[in-house]
Amino acid sequence: MNFKLLGTGVAALGLLAASISAQAADIPRPVYKGVRSVVAYYNWTGFYAGINGGYGWGMSDWDSPAISIKPKGWMVGGTLGYNYQIGSLVWGIEGDFDWADVSGSSACGAFSCDTKNEWLGTIRGRLGYAFDRWMPYMTGGGAYGRIKATTSNPALAGASKSQLGWTGGAGVEYAFQGNWSAKLEYLYVDLGSFDCGAACTAGVTTNNVSFTEHVIRAGINYKFSGPIFSRF
Repeated sequence: MNFKLLGTGVAALGLLAASISAQAADIPRPVYKGVRSVVAYYNWTGFYAGINGGYGWGMSDWDSPAISIKPKGWMVGGTLGYNYQIGSLVWGIEGDFDWADVSGSSACGAFSCDTKNEWLGTIRGRLGYAFDRWMPYMTGGGAYGRIKATTSNPALAGASKSQLGWTGGAGVEYAFQGNWSAKLEYLYVDLGSFDCGAACTAGVTTNNVSFTEHVIRAGINYKFSGPIFSRF
């Protein structure tokens, strides 16, 4: 009799255990997906320096004689700047100085007249939007360059003057390795005009020579300071 009761108790415990196991199988369990990956984004903040080179072409109008000259040529130089990134916006200031050989000539009577941009410097603000390592940007500010006006007439000395003007444009920069980045940009430059006078054209008292220019150039920069990555 006791054996029958013991057998009945064991059977009941077995049924209870099976019931609890079935209910436990229906309880939702957290799924382990492994360690969450952390994405690092490039940070543009910091001082930088670099080199640049490119090509310029433009227009130079003379008052007397009334001619238009189309200078063109190459330029190369150095760059200094600073960027500060807030979120995806990148604010910056950049200065550069380029040696230039942008020149052209046109017939003026029995002789030829020539306009040349001998060097060009700019100091500009930059506003960019960072797509990680890519940063398109707009830029604008002041320009300073030396313009030389001459004629093939040996009796006239010609003249040159350092002119203050303005510039504006846009570009894109890519951080390709560590602190190194490469850029491609376009600038429009207006250096105004200066009076070459009788030094360029005999018998006149006023002879304004203007100079405007389109510039396409590439550059490589190295960032000295600031974190390379941010927004973990």
